[in-house]
This record gives sequence, structure tokens and C-alpha cells, in this order.
Amino acid sequence: MTDYALEQEMEIEALEAILMDEFKEIHSSESGLNTSNRCFQITLSPQDDDADDSTATSVLLALIFSHTEKYPDEPPLLNVKSLKGIHAADLRVLKEKLDQEASENLGMAMVYTLVTSAKDWLSERFAEDADTENFDNEETAKDEVIIPHGEPVTVDTFLAWRERFEAELALERAKLMPESALSAPKEKKLSGRQWFESGRASAKGAAAVTEGSDVEDEEDVYLDDEDFEDDEDDMLEHYLAEKSDTSSPSSRRAN
Repeated sequence: MTDYALEQEMEIEALEAILMDEFKEIHSSESGLNTSNRCFQITLSPQDDDADDSTATSVLLALIFSHTEKYPDEPPLLNVKSLKGIHAADLRVLKEKLDQEASENLGMAMVYTLVTSAKDWLSERFAEDADTENFDNEETAKDEVIIPHGEPVTVDTFLAWRERFEAELALERAKLMPESALSAPKEKKLSGRQWFESGRASAKGAAAVTEGSDVEDEEDVYLDDEDFEDDEDDMLEHYLAEKSDTSSPSSRRAN
């Protein structure tokens, strides 16, 4: 004949040793069960066993049970209660799951099996919520990102920019030229031989002897347009770089 009371007492001692602070006896009036027998409460969370105890969990479950007279040949009385963060609809789903498992484990001590099942369910259920929340936060963050768009490059905008660029380049040339070059009529650049054959060399030499040897010859300054030329590719690269700078958020704020 099965000694139900002995089996029940041995199970309670084993649960106390395994669960320690998570396991406690409560008064039957607090259990929510229709019984006057001893009632016990096990506190569960979805955290892993090796999780940092100092980290506060957002979900806590109370699994409450009481042995019936012929337990484990009949299922225990069970109740689940939210201590933190669990909705009533979730509690009903979990209670149905535990009742089903209890009926499948008749004839053996089953409370610890039910504890493990409840903890696994919590981990799966609220891990899904955490993943969904993280996904929503990521999507919200993406929506809040403002991607600046500059003015599109077209033939007209490039030609307008090139006209301004060439005007600025001409201004820079004027700054580099001596005043005499700006006021004098433009002459064709002569080679060394042409300049010598033109008689300028002898005339300039005679003038130098007359005026004295201490005076140094003044060299003519010639500016070659090739020094200021950029090809189309370089100008386009410069234009695109300028448009990129002006379209950046920092440039708009500075303006």
C-alpha cells in the first residue's frame, strides 16, 4: 500500500533543498486554492540560473500547489499568480499547460517537473516580447534618422557652376599678374631666339651700359594660360566635392 503522506513529505524536503529561498510555505487563505491542507509557493522568473541576481527582472511568477490526499496518483492542486508583469491571459495559458502536464505525470512526484516547465515557458514567452520590443526600437530609430539629400547634378547645374568657377579662376589670375601686365597690351610670347633676333637684346644691353652696371636687368613676366587650366574631369570632381560639402547637415547649419 502506498504511503502517500511519506512521499509528499519527501518531495517537500527535496524542493526546499533545491529551490531554497524560492520555496516557502504559505497559509491556505493566501493560496487561492479550495483546501485546508498545507500550501506552498515557488517564485519563478524567466532568467537563467546563472544570471546576475542583482539584475531586477520585469517578470515574476508565483506557482502555488497543495498535495491532494492520494498525490502523486492524482494531480496536485495548482494555482499561478503574477507577482510582477504577467497578464491574466498569460496566466490562464500557463495554468492549462501545467494541468495537462500534471495529468501526464501521474504516479510520480511531479512538482519539480512542473516548476521546470513553468520556468521554460516564462523564458520563451517573455524572450519573444523582448525581441519584439528591441525590433520595434530599432525600426523607430531608423525612422528617426534623417538622410540629407543634396541638389541633384544635372547638365544645367554643372554648366552654371563652371561659369562661376571660371570667373573665380580669372579673378585669381588677375591677382597673380603684375600691374604692368594688366595695363600693357597683350603680346605674343617670343622664344629666346626670336627675342634676340628682334633686336631687343642689343637695345636692352646698350641701355644697361648707359645707365650703369649696378642696375639689374628686369625680366619680363609671362603668364601661360596652361598654368591655370583644369580639364573637364577635374572641374567636375571639384564641383561634386563642393556640392557634397554644401549638402551636409553641418554646412546647412553654418549657413
